[in-house]
Amino acid sequence: MSTEIIGNPITWAARRVVGVGHGLEAAVDGIGGVEVAQPVVNTIGAREVGIALSKGIRDLAAYRSDVIVLVLLYPVIGFALSVWALQAGHLHLLVPLAAGFPLVGPVAATGLYEMSKRREQGLEPSWGVAMDALRASVFGPVLTLGALLVGVFLLWLYAAHSIWLATLGPVPYDNISALLRDSFTTEAGWEMIAMGVGVGAIFAAVVLCLSVVSFPMLVDRRVGIPLALTTSLAVVRRNPGTIALWGLIVAVLLALGSIPLFVGLIFVLPVLGHATWHLYRAAVTWP
Repeated sequence: MSTEIIGNPITWAARRVVGVGHGLEAAVDGIGGVEVAQPVVNTIGAREVGIALSKGIRDLAAYRSDVIVLVLLYPVIGFALSVWALQAGHLHLLVPLAAGFPLVGPVAATGLYEMSKRREQGLEPSWGVAMDALRASVFGPVLTLGALLVGVFLLWLYAAHSIWLATLGPVPYDNISALLRDSFTTEAGWEMIAMGVGVGAIFAAVVLCLSVVSFPMLVDRRVGIPLALTTSLAVVRRNPGTIALWGLIVAVLLALGSIPLFVGLIFVLPVLGHATWHLYRAAVTWP
């Protein structure tokens, strides 16, 4: 049964502060949701994961150039962050940057969800048309939820830096070979690796639980952030093993795509972005 949410105190106050411009009002309303239906969370398994990946590959094959243009900025930003780490003398943050930057991947894939949605409907999408995913009603909640993921990414970098200080730091390294040598040949280095892998896995699990269906759901319907997040968590609770498998696949593909210099992400990110849309469609049904 569909219900209409007239508003909430946050939305009401935001409207009064920012004014009643149509685009801005739509963006604010999109954060809390305007008109929603109660979604049904389905049970999915490895078969659905495989189907989602195969459909993602087909979507990429159908719109190769458009998709590559759409995600080109993502690896460029990753490369720029790596250059900053090198020039700023933060060599110990190179691996955390490479491992943690994909935490904000769901934001970069927003346009891909729109393309898969339109292709599913029999329409002809392109990278220009996919920018419709950033219409005001979607831009507000996607930007807000994306800011949350950016915050998680920054927390991960802080945690990685703290782990390095407690093990191999605080004297900065001036070359990568010395950092690698100490990381793999000293007790402190192995402690850093073990702690980094453990803490990084926690951050990755948090992001996976929050974003596994929330971003494509926000592109699909004006449901608002609260319902998108609760539905994403419900999908994880209903299908813990399947979502863990999906998370492992995403982690492996992103790791491979980051070598060398994030170039592989130009192809990996579109497949995962399109596949995420199809996984959402399998996991969530709307009456």
